[in-house]
Amino acid sequence: MIKHDAELDITNGVATITFNRPDALNALTDQMRTDLIEFTHRVENDASVHCLLLRGNGKAFMAGSDVKQMDHDFRENRDSLLSQFELRVIRTNQMINQIRRMEKPVVAAVHGACAGLGLAFALVADICIARSDARFIMSYRHVGLPGDGGVTYFLPRILGERKAMEMAMFGDQIDASKALDLGLVNWVASEQEFKGQVSAAVHKLATGPTLALGRTKQLIRNSLQQSWDEQSHREAESTRFAVATQDFAEGVAAFSQKRKAHFTGK
Repeated sequence: MIKHDAELDITNGVATITFNRPDALNALTDQMRTDLIEFTHRVENDASVHCLLLRGNGKAFMAGSDVKQMDHDFRENRDSLLSQFELRVIRTNQMINQIRRMEKPVVAAVHGACAGLGLAFALVADICIARSDARFIMSYRHVGLPGDGGVTYFLPRILGERKAMEMAMFGDQIDASKALDLGLVNWVASEQEFKGQVSAAVHKLATGPTLALGRTKQLIRNSLQQSWDEQSHREAESTRFAVATQDFAEGVAAFSQKRKAHFTGK
């Protein structure tokens, strides 16, 4: 079997993207970036997918970009690296944006190191579940970079400007318990319960009213850029869209009949 550094599996309405360089703590390579752009595009446009799960293989979620390769490229061909670096960031941000705008729930299951671009994946997810050994690091300052993957966009929106500035300027490690207190993650699970809790959360989201959840996601995501008048208008438009779906008809019928709704994402 051919091993790929990033893998996509689609089963029972759930797309799972796995970062698969365990020997390098899943550090991102250029090929991984290319594959992940393709994967996220496929998931975004596949109507059979109702939820996306992001996970890492081995001891870590993702320890950022491959700094060892970066150092090698810098010493071997500095001019080439410098000329391509902005394009790398643009492509990275494209990948993150495809997740952000995806009108279906996205879950990040974080264990071990979650640094640099790994942090970006955790931040862009709609739900972030951390294992008790998770460690979050805004590591860019340690290699003299300001940040990419939207970390400077997401952090102040989740933590507030003061805490975001502290995390970025100092680059200190934040354990799972503190991450929960700060609001970086939704909840923390023990090593024994982690897999089961992730599976339960993904199943609940994948069997939910996908179209309504997608509209809810976009309403919340865009709310900070909207005025009250604009936001209330978007809510009315989204509700008009939702009441025409099969899931709405099933939801109200199930409520009236006092039974569990069986949503299909249509």
